[in-house]
Amino acid sequence: MPSVFETAPAPAIPITFATKATWDAIRAGLPAENRQFALANGFAAKPGACLTLPSADGNIAQVLFGLEDETSKFRDLFRPGALPGLLPPGLYRFANAPHDIRLATLAFALGSYRFSRYRKNDAPGVRLVPPEGVDVADIARMAEAATLARDLINTPSNDMGPEELALAAAELAKRFGASFSAIVGDDLTRQNFPLIHAVGMASPRAPRLIDFSWGDPGHPRVTLVGKGVCFDTGGLDLKPSSGMLIMKKDMGGAANVLALAHMVMDARLKVRLRVLIPAVENAVAGNAFRPLDIFTSRKGLTVEIGNTDAEGRLVLADALALACEEKPDLLIDMGTLTGAARVALGPDLPPFYTNDETLALDVAAHAKAENDPMWRLPLWPAYDSWLDSKVANLNNAPSGGFAGSITCALFLQRFVEHATRWLHVDIYGWTPSAKPARPEGGECQAARAIYKLLGERYA
Repeated sequence: MPSVFETAPAPAIPITFATKATWDAIRAGLPAENRQFALANGFAAKPGACLTLPSADGNIAQVLFGLEDETSKFRDLFRPGALPGLLPPGLYRFANAPHDIRLATLAFALGSYRFSRYRKNDAPGVRLVPPEGVDVADIARMAEAATLARDLINTPSNDMGPEELALAAAELAKRFGASFSAIVGDDLTRQNFPLIHAVGMASPRAPRLIDFSWGDPGHPRVTLVGKGVCFDTGGLDLKPSSGMLIMKKDMGGAANVLALAHMVMDARLKVRLRVLIPAVENAVAGNAFRPLDIFTSRKGLTVEIGNTDAEGRLVLADALALACEEKPDLLIDMGTLTGAARVALGPDLPPFYTNDETLALDVAAHAKAENDPMWRLPLWPAYDSWLDSKVANLNNAPSGGFAGSITCALFLQRFVEHATRWLHVDIYGWTPSAKPARPEGGECQAARAIYKLLGERYA
């Protein structure tokens, strides 16, 4: 996506932000004809209301845009992200400060996104003069990373299988000079990644483990692991058609890990970054893995298959075991893992899990500061016994249906042994209905907050 920012000096149309509390003062400062125009159009500074005021020559004199009052119970700090879809093409500037000028600038960039791979989708043609004091390079970096994640998730599975996901990762690695490799097909079993191979073996599109590293080997080791299930039928525990409809997004964890890696490498943070993505398609065929099959994982734990639709945790388990062999300072995994997380917290608020109290506080603080919400849920030890199997070390899908996101996190925790700190995020990766700065479709979730956390620790 081309940058929406225009740094060269040029005349720009002012955007004035108004709330119900400030509207009277703003209206009093308008020329008489503009006051009358606003009155005739019923503008009352309601949140999201937008009005373009004409000049005497018929051009746009300025834009009025409504925001929530400071006292509102909920303020959408991304509200200005609706502007690119409301304004005619042109160059604009903020005439006064919205509630958070940095987040408003980011929202403007995020709201300019269009997915146009399959249908010509005219770009909004709206550009913004960045406000003074805003780090526009960092804003552009986050917007570009969000575009990467959104494009990957929005691409349908016929054009985004394990091989295509690997090509996207290889392209990103090449751009920043990272070393790249991939283990493909039956080589997964030969190199001891049995769970990744089991999930992907029924598809004619070979499963693979994507692996790239970047940065000074002497810097702290940060490893990112992303679930790359490029389409999920549910396997032999087949999903209904309604549950399968947007399963192209089941590689959203991988897409967001690549977005996070993009930001880390572009900002040149002082880390030794490693990215691991198990990329598979969970298909149905005669050789598909079955309920009650048992596999020995890379870590050596035997896993009984309670449900073939709980495949994401299986592929992540082998990748987490590999990651821990390097003893990273910080291990982060992201995946579109459980419907239980959506039932509990909805599509906008991913749960995160960690046993490190300092890390938990930092994640929560950056999630709030970046308007990239996450909510901590517990790694509740009493539920760990629910993973027990009568014939194996553990079962991938406990019966009963309670605490599904927590038991998934506890399952993954069994494969995390030598990481100094571990963070697990159960994202949705999708915006069901459009919101300011968040168009309907694939979404970048948790990556911006974690990037800012890493930037604070390893700048």
